Amino acid sequence: MRPSAVAAEAPAATQPQAALIAALQGRVLAAHSATLALESWCADHKLAGDPHLVARRMDVADKPLSPAQRARLAIGPDEPVRYRRVRLACGDRVLSEADNWYVPARLTPEMNATLDGTRTPFGRVVRPLEPTRQTIAVRPFPQAAATGPDDPLFEIDAVLSTGAGQPFCEVAETYLGGALPEASR
Repeated sequence: MRPSAVAAEAPAATQPQAALIAALQGRVLAAHSATLALESWCADHKLAGDPHLVARRMDVADKPLSPAQRARLAIGPDEPVRYRRVRLACGDRVLSEADNWYVPARLTPEMNATLDGTRTPFGRVVRPLEPTRQTIAVRPFPQAAATGPDDPLFEIDAVLSTGAGQPFCEVAETYLGGALPEASR
C-alpha cells in the first residue's frame, strides 16, 4: 500500500461503512500479501491488542482444482496439490475465510511442515518466496445498514507466484464484517 494512501485514511469513527470496506479492499488488492495487509489493518484500526493473525483451520472436505485453476498454477492433472480452508483471526475477530490450494513441491519442506502443524497464516509462511499476487476476480456483496461480524463484505480470488514468477498457490478469500471496527461481536 502506498504510504500516502494509508495516511489519507480517516479514523474509523468518522468513516462510513462503505468507505471502510473500500479502504480494506484497496489495501488487500494493493498488497503482495493478504496476511500483511490484514495485520496492518488490524493494527491501524486497533481491532486487537496483538495484531498478528492466526489461521484457524476448518475441518472441511477437500475441494479439487478445476482445469482452469491447474492451468493458472501451471501444473498438470496429476501434480499433487494441497487444500486448506482457514479463518484468519486477529484477537477474537475473524477477518476473513480463505480456500487455499497450493503446490507443496514448490514450497520448502519446512514451509510444508509449518502449514501442516501450526496456525501460522500462509502469507507469513511463504514470505521467503517473495510472493506477488495476481488478482483473478473481485466480487462485492450487497451491504446491510448494519454489518455483523460474520457478514461477507467482498471476495477476492488471486494467484500467488514467487518473486521469480512461478505460481504456487491459488486463493479464494471472503472478507468478513469482523474486519470493520464497528462490527458488533
